[in-house]
Amino acid sequence: MKAGEDQLKQWMIGGLSGDAAAHASLLRAIVPLLRVFYQRRCGSQAEFVEDLVQEVLIAVHTRRATYDVSRPFSGWLFAIARYKMIDHFRRNGRTVAMDDIEDVALADDFEASSIARLDVNHLLDTLPAKQAHAIRATHIDGLSVAEAADRAGIGQSDIKVSVHRGIKALAARIRGDA
Repeated sequence: MKAGEDQLKQWMIGGLSGDAAAHASLLRAIVPLLRVFYQRRCGSQAEFVEDLVQEVLIAVHTRRATYDVSRPFSGWLFAIARYKMIDHFRRNGRTVAMDDIEDVALADDFEASSIARLDVNHLLDTLPAKQAHAIRATHIDGLSVAEAADRAGIGQSDIKVSVHRGIKALAARIRGDA
């Protein structure tokens, strides 16, 4: 049986409430999801898949109190899985060739979009509200500068400047300059 997002979230919430059976069901259900996640990304290092799965299971168990029940469970789970994989690659000195980076970055299921949404929201939350709003409106919601300005009740040049400054600040954060 393949559990969906709603079922996984229910089990997680049950586990947080002290339901041992729900917690055990959750851990059993996420094992195949994690295996697929790692098998698609580890390629020639597939022998480490089970080690990574176990590391994530331990992290899910020990860090379960950090889960925000108002957020999607899969985003939280796959963020942990991604960080465990990054830690593994760092420990073992694995790098990805630039030609292969697109293959590594592509994902065809909900986990990648959840992680991306969480990452973007986290980055935008580090900006002043005006800049974050302008970037969300123009680059995420797809509004034109004029539409974003009308929605915010400010001038178009103000939107352009806010987007420019916000993107510049985000780029500096990503580079580690700020």
